[in-house]
Amino acid sequence: MDGAINDRSISNYRGAAVDSASLCERSCYENLGVEQKMASEIKVEIIHKETIKPSSPTPHHLANSKLSIFDQITPEIYVPLLLFYPSNKSDDEFDHHSLFSERSHLLKTSLSEALTHFYAFAGEFEYNISISCNDHGAGFIESQVSCPISKVLEKPDFGILKQLIPTAIESKQAEAGHLLLVQVNLFECGGLTIGVSISHKVADASTLSTFIKSWAAIALGLASTTDRVLLPTEFGVASTLFPPQDFFNSSQPTVEFAIENCVTKRIVFDASKIAALKSKATSDTVPNPTRVEAVSALIWKCAMQASRSNLGYIKPSVWCQVVNMRTRSGLSLTENILGNFVWYFAATTIESELDFKSLVAKFRKGIEEYKEKYPNGVTGEDAFQFIKESGNLLAKDHVETYSCSSWCRFPFYEANFGWGKPSWVSIRSIEFKNTIMLMDMSDGVGIEACLTFKEEDMVLIESNEDLLAYASLV
Repeated sequence: MDGAINDRSISNYRGAAVDSASLCERSCYENLGVEQKMASEIKVEIIHKETIKPSSPTPHHLANSKLSIFDQITPEIYVPLLLFYPSNKSDDEFDHHSLFSERSHLLKTSLSEALTHFYAFAGEFEYNISISCNDHGAGFIESQVSCPISKVLEKPDFGILKQLIPTAIESKQAEAGHLLLVQVNLFECGGLTIGVSISHKVADASTLSTFIKSWAAIALGLASTTDRVLLPTEFGVASTLFPPQDFFNSSQPTVEFAIENCVTKRIVFDASKIAALKSKATSDTVPNPTRVEAVSALIWKCAMQASRSNLGYIKPSVWCQVVNMRTRSGLSLTENILGNFVWYFAATTIESELDFKSLVAKFRKGIEEYKEKYPNGVTGEDAFQFIKESGNLLAKDHVETYSCSSWCRFPFYEANFGWGKPSWVSIRSIEFKNTIMLMDMSDGVGIEACLTFKEEDMVLIESNEDLLAYASLV
């Protein structure tokens, strides 16, 4: 591979790889007294912990799964997911604790079988080189919550939600103990939530979605031990097509990021508002805007207005959108690839006037330029060149960079383990400054956005009249 890359460039890129934004040490809970009060009123008590191992030992020839270059450039953080299952009327006929015990047992036995297929999730991360598929197992936690599930659903509170997932987003494997952890939470009413934390080193949103779908199918009895949900060779496809690079294996200097006060908020665009926003976004340039394009452009506009107002001057602005390459690589082998297989396209503006339709057009232009530049998907060489040319740029503050990941259209709301589909699926924003996470609402049309911005910017964003015309703060 031609060219050279310095440690600082690699270091800066690795810290910003997923979000293309500076890491932010969030002080949300200290600043929001209401959340502290609610969190103190609701107690989440851990009552049991154990390790779940694969139901069948991983064959010797699968004992080591190499990382791809896309796994290597992914930060070592944990991706959180929460599935909420309110109690049914029929559940009232049974003792809640006995029913919880039965359901927890089903989750554990089906998880054990699922880990036979997703064997890398039960392994251990070896520094940026591979996963040792040694059947170390997944963490499994049971807890009880001192309130009915409706109290959390009516007014979701980040202070409570973070107690319902097994480990903090910023955890390392050494702290979490496992690459995959599950926490099942029983509420007073008999409802439960399944909290999942998975190392980003082994899974992106698509891989997590595939795992949840397969795990639920096993729990429902739709997949037996003789009918594999996924061939285990799928774990090796990415590293074969996109081999790891030696320059990511050496020890890198610690990246120091500016400490800033950031706040995370949820906003909801219901189906009717989505339709109105898409109508407003329509232009001759983009006659058929998608709901993600429309929502992203509006959030981008409001964020830029807030930033420019607080700074007192105009910064060039870049919106980086995560792209799932499985359907864009042009290679049939990548359609069901496991691990991390995402890249980014960028929309840029330096204009002083922020017109909503023009931002939608810039968004569409960004994806079209991505398709033109990478008609067969991003290669390892492309990734290397990007790091070499842009690694330092991402860490500089003369550009305001926003990073968005859309989980829309992944079938998390179909996750039925035997007691119905979830009423709410919650994802948490990766706790970096200027990060936006988009998720379907239960109707598959509306969008829930999880935003993390500097506190002074968030104050202006959440009071922006353009935003409030289409979204509700929750």
